[in-house]
Amino acid sequence: LDGIDQVLKRYKDRNKVFGGVQVLMIGDIQQLSPVVKDAEWELLKPFYKTPYFFSSQAFNQANSINIELKHIYRQDNQKFIGILNEIRNNELTEKAAKELNKRYLPNFKPEKDDGYIILTTHNHMANTMNDVELKKLDVKSYFYTAEIDGKFQEYAYPTHENLELKVGAQVMFIKNDSSPEKRYFNGKIGKIVSLDENKVSVICPGETEEINSTPEKWEHVNYTINSETKAISENIVGSFIQIPLRLAWAITIHKSQGLTFDKAIIDTKTSFAHGQTYVALSRCRSLEGIVLMHPIDERSIITDTRALSFNQNVSENQPNDNILKESQMGFQLN
Repeated sequence: LDGIDQVLKRYKDRNKVFGGVQVLMIGDIQQLSPVVKDAEWELLKPFYKTPYFFSSQAFNQANSINIELKHIYRQDNQKFIGILNEIRNNELTEKAAKELNKRYLPNFKPEKDDGYIILTTHNHMANTMNDVELKKLDVKSYFYTAEIDGKFQEYAYPTHENLELKVGAQVMFIKNDSSPEKRYFNGKIGKIVSLDENKVSVICPGETEEINSTPEKWEHVNYTINSETKAISENIVGSFIQIPLRLAWAITIHKSQGLTFDKAIIDTKTSFAHGQTYVALSRCRSLEGIVLMHPIDERSIITDTRALSFNQNVSENQPNDNILKESQMGFQLN
């Protein structure tokens, strides 16, 4: 937000926050928290209390009007919505937990075309589950080897260095399409219908046209601050070129954010991040579409008190008609 503020000040009004431009911000901070690398946080922490947007200097100068949106579109079952809200606010009652854990089905085995996706906490767990499913496909494997240049740490690889794919595999795109057609986005799920040495053809649910996927490029960027000028320098130190796909019978909860599923098998036993359990459960349209691999209890629910405090403040200080009218008139006059 401070970056946006600086750009708008440069091209609009230098003396007003966001250059005097009206800014609309929409988000849900009870979902997953910002992912900040240790090296980046070392640069940021002298200036910011938290990695959340509400710690930005521009936001705190803006005197924004905060409105809580309460209508839920993904789910329509009030019982399920009530359970989600209790988890969201870190107030899961014994009654709600008992109702939710009816979806713990330890011996559940989905049929081949049931359409379930597994949501889990860690990459290595998702990779193991995907390898098991891939072996079940009795067709030829194709292997795609990434081109890696310069410094690109293995833990940061967006997909496998040696990517094994088969016709019939469920996959997810892991990058936005760089071509003008914008045929796919990061998180789009589909099934492989054909492959050759240079491309992979994928068909996505509800679509009739195949997407021919070819290699994409990721860059590893390091940021440094010039001690004299205080300018931030951006240095590209490595690159990774690979087919922008990964197997997706199972994906991490982080990768699922923003997606919607009718059927999901959820594993939150080893949750480690704020909002992780809430995001996993709220991806599903209905309680009946959920299968839990482990019962959910208070240990599965992690809440960042900084985010909770901000949300509570917003909820308790909703603007009335007078505040909205005054703000509207002030903006028009300015």
